[in-house]
Amino acid sequence: MRRGIRGATATALVAGLALAATACGGGDGGSGADSGGELSGTVTFWDTSNDAEKATYRKLAEGFQKEHPKVHVTYVNVPFGDANAKFKNAAGGNSGAPDVMRTEVAWVADFANLGYLAPLDGTPALDKADDYLPQAVGSTKFKGKTYAAPQVIDTLGLFYNKKLLKDAGVGVPRTFDELAKSAKKIKSKTGATALYLRGDDPYWFLPYLYGEGGDLVNARDKVVEIDDGAGVKAFKTIKSLVDSKAAVTDATDGQENQLKALKDGTVAMAVDGPWDIEGARAGKAFKSPANKENLGVAPVPAGSTAQGSPQGGWNLSVYAGSKNLRASYAFVKYMSSAKVQQQTTEKLSLLPTRRSVYDVPAVKNNEMVRFFKPAVDGAVQRPWIAEGNSLFEPVKVQMNKVLTGSATPEQAAKAAGDAYRKLLKDYK
Repeated sequence: MRRGIRGATATALVAGLALAATACGGGDGGSGADSGGELSGTVTFWDTSNDAEKATYRKLAEGFQKEHPKVHVTYVNVPFGDANAKFKNAAGGNSGAPDVMRTEVAWVADFANLGYLAPLDGTPALDKADDYLPQAVGSTKFKGKTYAAPQVIDTLGLFYNKKLLKDAGVGVPRTFDELAKSAKKIKSKTGATALYLRGDDPYWFLPYLYGEGGDLVNARDKVVEIDDGAGVKAFKTIKSLVDSKAAVTDATDGQENQLKALKDGTVAMAVDGPWDIEGARAGKAFKSPANKENLGVAPVPAGSTAQGSPQGGWNLSVYAGSKNLRASYAFVKYMSSAKVQQQTTEKLSLLPTRRSVYDVPAVKNNEMVRFFKPAVDGAVQRPWIAEGNSLFEPVKVQMNKVLTGSATPEQAAKAAGDAYRKLLKDYK
């Protein structure tokens, strides 16, 4: 998920080659249409959705063929953890890259900087662009051009087991300090641990950092911020939660282990996103008729000075070297359309990126949309820079060191800051 960047000279060369590839395949008279102008050929789509979502996305993707019967959609589900490196290897080697990819929001600037994505400005892919939520558009831009269409938008929330909190006689915590104070009562009354803390993925570190008023970097002023006082406090918070046994953690398979713990009721709470709603509801703690309404979602707890959660989501990008650009643009238009976004929300409770979809009663009345839409509106924008995805690896390393006791919070914050200044040469 987190990879490094290349030098400026190599980037410029790759960008030039990608533009040439785009010019070869992107004209109206190029590939992707038969002699009558009807779209044809094959569009290979790499979908990075999880196990609970992929059947829906496959069906939606194949629905494109009903509108364009001469186009064959080759659907490929690529595990999220493998997708970034796999796409870079394929695009960089000019072999095996998909025509369209479901790209995590932090990947777009990185891929565009390497010259691997086709600009979408002026193409059918950006149909009704003024309908997109403004905050969803930010991650699609790089150096004044648009390289993706927003598909879904999300942020993190606090998933909680209503029955366990009720049995323990505690309320939903508004701060991490409140959560820590209620942990012993939850354990003694229910046997469950209060929180599953994702120690394996630095994206989950951000609410702790934002909760102390901090950030990774200030991209506008080109200043590294991870090693200031807020960064130190954030590392202290995660260490304290685990050491006090208010939280359990895992340095490896956090996604699966957290979801299983929540589903089985061995933890009362977990910080998670809307992509895991359906997965959580499939667990014994929430699946039975008696437990159908047992899953609650609240804002991520605040730190000592603030409350905040990162903006996330997924976009749709077109490979610059695609041999079927016209059909690829049409496929992106279809998959990011209001109709398909509505279907996605109805089936998976994921949040649309189009404003108009929120006016549809079935979407407006969706329980999870009602919570997550205000949360998304207040989410913290991440730095949409080419190196944005690479900012996570140093934090991941230091989280592991702090949680295992091999580094103090102060040492971890300093080490992350030092790594950032090596990565971002012109940052202070």
